[in-house]
Amino acid sequence: MTQTTQSPASATLVEFGQRNLNLEEVVAIAKGAKAQLKESADYQEYIQKGARFIDSLLAEEGVVYGVTTGYGDSCTVTVGLDLVHELPLHLSRFHGCGMGNILSVMQARAVMACRLSSLAVGKSGVSYELLKRIETLLNLGITPVIPEEGSVGASGDLTPLSYLAAVLVGEREVIYQGERRATADVYRELDITPLTLRPKEGLALMNGTAVMTALACLAYDRAQYLNRLASRITAMASLTLKGNSNHFDDILFAAKPHPGQNQIAAWIREDLNHHEHPRNSDRLQDRYSIRCAPHIIGVLQDALPFMRQFIETELNSANDNPIVDGEGEHVLHGGHFYGGHIGFVMDSMKNAIANIADLIDRQMALVMDPKFNNGLPANLSGAQGSRKAINHGFKAVQIGVSAWTAEALKNTMPASVFSRSTECHNQDKVSMGTIAARDCMRVLQLTEQVAAAALLAMTQGIHLRIAQGELCHASLTTSVAKTLDQVSADFELLTEDSPLETVLRQTVDKIQQGLWEVCH
Repeated sequence: MTQTTQSPASATLVEFGQRNLNLEEVVAIAKGAKAQLKESADYQEYIQKGARFIDSLLAEEGVVYGVTTGYGDSCTVTVGLDLVHELPLHLSRFHGCGMGNILSVMQARAVMACRLSSLAVGKSGVSYELLKRIETLLNLGITPVIPEEGSVGASGDLTPLSYLAAVLVGEREVIYQGERRATADVYRELDITPLTLRPKEGLALMNGTAVMTALACLAYDRAQYLNRLASRITAMASLTLKGNSNHFDDILFAAKPHPGQNQIAAWIREDLNHHEHPRNSDRLQDRYSIRCAPHIIGVLQDALPFMRQFIETELNSANDNPIVDGEGEHVLHGGHFYGGHIGFVMDSMKNAIANIADLIDRQMALVMDPKFNNGLPANLSGAQGSRKAINHGFKAVQIGVSAWTAEALKNTMPASVFSRSTECHNQDKVSMGTIAARDCMRVLQLTEQVAAAALLAMTQGIHLRIAQGELCHASLTTSVAKTLDQVSADFELLTEDSPLETVLRQTVDKIQQGLWEVCH
């Protein structure tokens, strides 16, 4: 997995304020790490300058978008000074129209971390008290219930982020201690006073890219693990098929030096103990789904660095509108809420991940078919004697893999090119970044299901090779043997047909938790 010089995903405390976060720290918060906002007097003063500057503009009857005006195309509507303190509450309320499934607690915590990171940059005109309240909610495990649908990715994630704003003022619902409850009830129980949002704070909370960026952080974490896993599965597929490990030779890959592609080849080569066992079959060239696996998985591996840069730049940016420069006393109206970079990363990532699903699907097709699997039983059934006639092994699992792969491929249509003009043509070109991120999460889920099926199938295949005397456990590399033993602890050799749903779900869960040891 890509390493960083900053705090790893296993961090138990993540600091916010005048420092850049990495995406592993967002993942850590999502998984339950505590947040700690910088508390120095200098930092608090830096944040408060922006809030005081907004107050001074109100005192001077200045015109500030979203503070003394309506929102979006309603920016020409003047809001009287006697009403400006109610405006943030109205913003949060009229955006309470989210639909679809709700974000998981992990996803919602990641959203909170991304919004806190952006506001902590100090260019949003919010108070230090607001930042502390988000920190408090994270550390108490109070998570907004956020529907996933309703954002076009500009002006940012308005509707889903309204659910965070609403919780801060004591409205709507939260998940607390595993239960979905009214925010007001939880606040009463914990003696928490709802916030009264200051002018600009509703807009600062909602007018940004925190939802799509949060999902991008989580997707990246899963994608880089999946690359490792797909490499391990490819090595196991090669062993199952008695493949030719010369296809992963270091001299061969030096001739086409894409770094990520060559890293994948190296991982597969190390798994196969290439120089000791270069070729096990009479076939000079394996089929593409084995031979070209580094070229397919390697595309994502080579793309990860630029994806990280896009995601982490967005994560550490002030991405609302307007930008408030409290020190220089400027209000700058622009479009930093636009999620184009995240949209591009998510559209690109889902394409590369779906290609991995397609790759593993083809590997599964080879190992199942006695025309191609080099002497293994049809459907990898372990049945013996007359029992062979009624046992079908992995036949239906392979059909499932085909279905999951097809759905993953269907979801690769780029969302970002489907911009819709909305909101009286004020938002006439939007990013669709959040839809792209949701698509990417779905493609990841489907591909992880494909990978889970392949882990079971390749484990079955290697055991069948061992039973046929064509492999022995002692000849396997330590890395492959470890994976084989881990999978075998949950999954016995399939000799009689049985429902595999439970073990498939268990295997997917372990993939998503990163529990299979895929490093060397």
